[in-house]
Amino acid sequence: MNWILEPFEYDFMRRALLACVLVGFTNGFLGAFVVIRRLALMADALSHSLLPGLAVAAILVGLSPLGLLFGGLLAAVFVALGGHLISRSSRVKEETAIAALYIVAFAIGIALIKYAGVKVSLDHFLFGNILGVGDSDLWTSYAITCVAMLLLVAFQRPLLLTIFEASVAKTQGIPVGMLLGMLILLIVLAMVSSLQAVGVLLSLGLLILPAATIYLLSDSFDVMLWGGAALGTFGAVVGLLVSFWANIPSGPAIVLILGLLFLLAYLFSPRYGIISRHFKRRHLHDESLERWEKK
Repeated sequence: MNWILEPFEYDFMRRALLACVLVGFTNGFLGAFVVIRRLALMADALSHSLLPGLAVAAILVGLSPLGLLFGGLLAAVFVALGGHLISRSSRVKEETAIAALYIVAFAIGIALIKYAGVKVSLDHFLFGNILGVGDSDLWTSYAITCVAMLLLVAFQRPLLLTIFEASVAKTQGIPVGMLLGMLILLIVLAMVSSLQAVGVLLSLGLLILPAATIYLLSDSFDVMLWGGAALGTFGAVVGLLVSFWANIPSGPAIVLILGLLFLLAYLFSPRYGIISRHFKRRHLHDESLERWEKK
């Protein structure tokens, strides 16, 4: 057990551990709504569009967590609203408009990073650096976790109805547009809180992989919510330890661990796993039943 606890003798590792728990739990819980609503591509666009906002914030106020939060949030909202406006005023579809805007925004962010008034590496924003997390970063992540969990739990039922039957939700007086806007806002906030851990490019993995893994293991949405949160926490913590032992960046290590868990679920899920279904088809009872039905 000493080899497991040894990394946490360092203060920076204890901070990183707390950050992993916060962002892993929040992203895993929120990811259930993203997977069910099929917002993965939208979330990918939003994650990339954070970069110019982060770059502008770094130029204006340095690496203040609050400044980075508002910068990333404004950039993501600009891309989302811009894509919607372009699709409404032209023949270009919304997903195409958002893709065009986010890739341009990403390029602008890369170009602006060199003008930041503080010494910051582009890799820090792209892939994260959880070992450098500070008190202000932890407080930001904690606040985002509290807000996201309170809103998602409080509005779980109307959100689910909106996701599955938006027309029915409207007839019951549920503000569909406001709830979907809230969901997108929470996605952006969760990604901003994940920047220190996994960066802009890999934040989607922390959001999608835990929920997608549980989706292969269970048909219950409640299990997706809380199981995704637990799996996100587990994957983030194990990834942190792997990054310490293997001396590799924490962001890729976390996403690789979550990706491995997803692959195992894809192959061996009792009900939906590829290998499990293959052996079930060959079960003698099934073959006997099939021969009996042919008679």
